[in-house]
Amino acid sequence: MRVRLLTIVSLFLLIASLPVHAHVGSPDVYYEGDAGPYHLFVTVRVPQVIPGVAEIQVRSQSGDVRSMQIVLLSLTGPGSTLPPTPDVAEQSKQDPQSFTGSLWLMESGALQVRILVEGSKGHGELSVPVASFAQRTLPMQRSLAAVLVFLTFFLAFGLVSIVNAGVRQGNLEPGQTPLASNRLRARLITAITVLVVVAVLFLGRRWWGSEAKDFQRGVDFFSPPAAKITLESGTRLAIRAKDQGDKWHHHVKLKEIVPDHGHLMHLFLIRVPGLDRMWHLHPDPVEGSDGAFAQDLPSMPAGHYQVFADVVDKNGFPWTLVGEVDLPEIDKAKPLAGDDSSWSGAPLDPAEKDSTVAQLPDGGRMVWQRDANSPIAANTATMLKFTVQDKNGKPAQDVEPYMGMAGHAEIMRSDLSVFAHIHPAGSVSMAALEMAQTGLMGHSTGQNAASMPMLMSGMNMPASSAPLPPDVSFPYGFPQPGDYRIFVQIKRAGQVETGAFDIHVR
Repeated sequence: MRVRLLTIVSLFLLIASLPVHAHVGSPDVYYEGDAGPYHLFVTVRVPQVIPGVAEIQVRSQSGDVRSMQIVLLSLTGPGSTLPPTPDVAEQSKQDPQSFTGSLWLMESGALQVRILVEGSKGHGELSVPVASFAQRTLPMQRSLAAVLVFLTFFLAFGLVSIVNAGVRQGNLEPGQTPLASNRLRARLITAITVLVVVAVLFLGRRWWGSEAKDFQRGVDFFSPPAAKITLESGTRLAIRAKDQGDKWHHHVKLKEIVPDHGHLMHLFLIRVPGLDRMWHLHPDPVEGSDGAFAQDLPSMPAGHYQVFADVVDKNGFPWTLVGEVDLPEIDKAKPLAGDDSSWSGAPLDPAEKDSTVAQLPDGGRMVWQRDANSPIAANTATMLKFTVQDKNGKPAQDVEPYMGMAGHAEIMRSDLSVFAHIHPAGSVSMAALEMAQTGLMGHSTGQNAASMPMLMSGMNMPASSAPLPPDVSFPYGFPQPGDYRIFVQIKRAGQVETGAFDIHVR
């Protein structure tokens, strides 16, 4: 029992220490979409500090792209309509369909990378939302610190020596010995100089410390907000943001968040440490509260649960509230309804081999289309492809949109240091993506909380009722080596089905 408690506490402290945003521990952006007639796969590797340089990698599906330009601008507000002169992305000589470039991220917040494409089919544009924030404070290299300390004392000593020599001997003829009055005056001026130099060094140290604290406050601001999770009346789960400081609550008002593919909040409950139970729920705002959400829980076994709650603020910046809760067995509760879903299975066992087939509740299967003998490397952009089969082993013909998309996937590292909720378009928030595309179309981008629900409503329902193909894919890159569990969720014949896959990433 003590070992289990220590494990849980350690995992919580690990997550609480991670400076991340909507995805926990997975800050890079992976996106697949169209720039007019050109289908692109975009990777944005964000810097660890702001200001910092983001690396942009774009690969066209076709070979008819002649040139590509990239530019960074705000996701919303006046800055989203006044792009600076774009930079030219360099075309790879080895792979002419690939382009790379770099952009300075000078500010934190919700930004977008706009990609301008020219090719044989004409002009195309694409905007990819990017959450810009400092992930941590980088320590100064010891060698650089040693050099700076040496130079500081060398210059300070040199300045004092020059002043002393100047006052004592500045007015003497060559070979003349300083008078006692000169030496006394030199000592007095030197002492004053020493005091001034010490004062300057002291104030400089205070300024340096103040700047470091201010930067760290920026890092803390964008750390995952802690969630306060409470069980009320035995079956009702309440979710609130803990006290994050006045600045955070002033800028991120949970009463003004915008819908993300049809829901204000996507809540994930994962039983730890085995990751053997998972619920994907959608709490509603508590009327009259200051940003609280609540969910009537379905029947579920007792256990310790890790909680991730995805929301998007009115500026398009995605956040994930992180918390944990111990729940008793909940029985005879309301059944799952709407878009809510669950999964149960065997605990994640790192000793087991990678899995490529998941059994579905109706007898069908979900197959991960990958070479099981080909390892997946961390920080490598890849396409996670899955095929849904019916109980006869044939491609399923009854796949439906699930919250407006072909599928959803949740990716977790075994130590909970990584959590990502991704979609067929990639790792970006769907709400932020719609903001970016709206600006691309020349619409007003100064959306506010009142207008966004209308804007988002179009994403929640498919334009056609025709069945979807049995294949679903997700562009993504695992951020670090380790053991992961991937929950892939699709909808068939009105029922949400989830397949779980385990993978060791090198």
